[in-house]
Amino acid sequence: MNYPRRILKVLLGIVLYALGVVITLEARIGFAPWEVFHAGLANVLNLQIGTISIGVGLVLITITALFGEKIGIATILNIIFIGLVMNLILAAKVVPTAGSAIGGLIQLTIGLFIMVFATYLYLSVGLGAGPRDAFMVLIHRKTGIKVGIIRSLIEITVTISGALMGGLFGWGTILSAVIVGIALQTVFKIFRFDPRTVDHEDLRATFTSKSDRRDS
Repeated sequence: MNYPRRILKVLLGIVLYALGVVITLEARIGFAPWEVFHAGLANVLNLQIGTISIGVGLVLITITALFGEKIGIATILNIIFIGLVMNLILAAKVVPTAGSAIGGLIQLTIGLFIMVFATYLYLSVGLGAGPRDAFMVLIHRKTGIKVGIIRSLIEITVTISGALMGGLFGWGTILSAVIVGIALQTVFKIFRFDPRTVDHEDLRATFTSKSDRRDS
């Protein structure tokens, strides 16, 4: 796949991911763990949730980069544009708020599947993982603790912290952890995608290859 197509795939993934997040937010039965944290921090700082998402991503990727993990162009685009697109979608009010528990469950499920499909899109091109995934991998490499345990510990921590700051915690928060696992397995199986086989290209390699293409 040529470079412009890879970037377009990343951008499509980013837009869909932002849409998926907003759909889960408007389900109103409990935000997903990171959204609980973002919403809680947005409540404390009186900022838009998308803006908080950008700020948290920047902090995490700075820590990750300082410890030598690969940072790709998709990582940077992920940090900046998911939050911005979330703000735009929320401001446009194009996603309806669920009016019942059943409607919320359906909306939460749809949103999570969209987020997972979006994750597949931008991970599959090998231009870098999102800041939260990269941070999880960093802790795994440094501690040797299993990725699944690390992910659970991180999500428990951000959920509790976010709830204490006023982020919406509910039965949908717990359910989202179950649904997202099913969604990941389903989407990755459909597209025969194994994220462990992807060798991500860091920023240096990206700009070096672009320079080589101009010189040739």
